[in-house]
Amino acid sequence: MNFIKKYFKIFIGACVLLLVCILFFFAQRSGTLETGALKNWRAADLERRIAAAQILTGADAHVDVLVACVDKMATLPDSGEMAVRDAMSLCYTGIQLKENL
Repeated sequence: MNFIKKYFKIFIGACVLLLVCILFFFAQRSGTLETGALKNWRAADLERRIAAAQILTGADAHVDVLVACVDKMATLPDSGEMAVRDAMSLCYTGIQLKENL
């Protein structure tokens, strides 16, 4: 009987350790929106999108246009794997070009 109790405790301990490792792994995956893909952009709320636009561009001007542009890019087919920073760079460059014309 002691044999079964001993291995049952080891089995429970290993399961708890495995569960803690899995939870830690998923908690670390959340990451930031700035370094994520456009599929993460679609899932984020508006405040996070605005904050990411301000962080990536370093400016408060045209944030609403940037967010709308990246939203539009996120709805395109096969754009889910594109990086948010790349999409934001394209939109920001387009806005700067339009301003200088």
